[in-house]
Amino acid sequence: MDFKRCDTTIAWAALQGHYEAHGRDLDLREAFTRETQRFEAFAVQAPEVFADLSKNRWDLKTRKLLIELAREVDLEARRDAMFAGAPINTTEGRAVLHTALRAPRGEGPFSDEVHGVLDRMLDFAEQVRDSTASGIHHVVNIGIGGSDLGPQMVVPALDAYAHPGITMHFVSNVDGHDITPVLRRLKPQNTLFIIASKTFTTQETMANAAVARQWFLDQGGTDIGRHFVGATTNLAAAAAFGIHTTFGFWDWVGGRNSLWSAIGLPIAIAVGSEHFRALLAGAHAMDRHFAMAPLEANLPALLGLLDVWYRNFHHFTSRSVAPYHQGLKRLPAYLQQLEMESNGKCVDLDGQPLPYGTSPVVWGEPGTNGQHAYFQMLHQGTDVIPVEFIAVKHPTHPHADLHAKAMANCLAQSQALMLGKSTEAALGERAPTASAALGALTVARHRTFPGNRPSTTLLLDQLTPRAMGALIALYEHRVFTSGAVWGINSFDQWGVELGKALASDLLPRLTAATVDGSGLDASTAGLLARLKA
Repeated sequence: MDFKRCDTTIAWAALQGHYEAHGRDLDLREAFTRETQRFEAFAVQAPEVFADLSKNRWDLKTRKLLIELAREVDLEARRDAMFAGAPINTTEGRAVLHTALRAPRGEGPFSDEVHGVLDRMLDFAEQVRDSTASGIHHVVNIGIGGSDLGPQMVVPALDAYAHPGITMHFVSNVDGHDITPVLRRLKPQNTLFIIASKTFTTQETMANAAVARQWFLDQGGTDIGRHFVGATTNLAAAAAFGIHTTFGFWDWVGGRNSLWSAIGLPIAIAVGSEHFRALLAGAHAMDRHFAMAPLEANLPALLGLLDVWYRNFHHFTSRSVAPYHQGLKRLPAYLQQLEMESNGKCVDLDGQPLPYGTSPVVWGEPGTNGQHAYFQMLHQGTDVIPVEFIAVKHPTHPHADLHAKAMANCLAQSQALMLGKSTEAALGERAPTASAALGALTVARHRTFPGNRPSTTLLLDQLTPRAMGALIALYEHRVFTSGAVWGINSFDQWGVELGKALASDLLPRLTAATVDGSGLDASTAGLLARLKA
């Protein structure tokens, strides 16, 4: 479909003028003093997720202009085209229909095929979960990228719902230091390996799969067909490997949006079919919200537009994600792929170079760990980095005092980022660890916090499978929104390919008896020689 570049719109020019006149110098402390209803004005309730957007450096005029920008670039039409199955992945001529994977039976495209695979996969998961009959106590998922990050993130997040007698393991890195310690803890007779690769040709996955298969045989394993299954569409290659049980998916399922498909088999085994269906239901509820809520109250759309405001007008190049729930410890890594692989593009849909920035760097750690690592830079560093806090109201552990401490820290950090601390306030405080050799003013300057640093807080009532599904879908649609505004294809990943192609050339040089640096740049040739010396 046709698209309009965001930087050619009336709203873009208006946003630039608004930024120069009001946005650049907006002070959140003054805004909260001036706007007594600011929290209410920037609060958004979506399925399973409440968002406080009031501590962000925008005002009602900014939001209005961003929504006008969304309408000028036809965000809603592009959204509708995605849900309808139009080939919006233009460089590969594919539809983008991960939303169909969580649509109720009979309500989405390809429903019969989707639910046929889903039913069969969940039946298999329940058989595995019957440890007495199956004998399985360890499940090893071998994949990489989207075939690893989603399940590896969701399984610990839903630990409260996990099968107590099955331990999940994830192997992705082709570095043998990843798979070796996993295999050391296993026995062939009670282990199931899931080989997750749509094509059954992914270099890293197939290398690790070969290691696992050889280990299985060397340890006396005798039934590969029972202990290895595939999440793949390449049935012939899987059969040649010795796999007879496979669960397929389709070319309209992108890797970073694939945990809802057969790639989610480790999740289904961990939490069971009922909870896996709840995960899908939560995502579907967020799909309906994104598809139907007006932009003024549409949380994924508003977050994506806020990302554009920060990236292209404030020129913030980074965003930190700080989940205050240990179960979400892998969420920042998952979001790195979801956002940076999707929107890390430098040309528009017509292949023309972009004069503006796209994806920010996404990074983070769970609170409170991050407070004792990188929060120093967030509070007093020279760069302004928006922070995304994720809090969960009700824990699934019995330690109420620990939960209260975690939530107090979460609220305090966003408050501190916004309020900061003046030099005058620091002068009035006693600093027991400060050097007596320094003057009071010097110490106070070191203990000054600039404040006015933006943050968003997402609040979940409880980290249930349904809430987890809604949260992930929220991020998916947020990434879609910013990508649509930027006029890029958020659903290809050509940047992944070049390094793989070059590695295919270098591998035989590394394993050859002699050094062959012909045709290589001097740096690569020199490093190759040192590796072989």
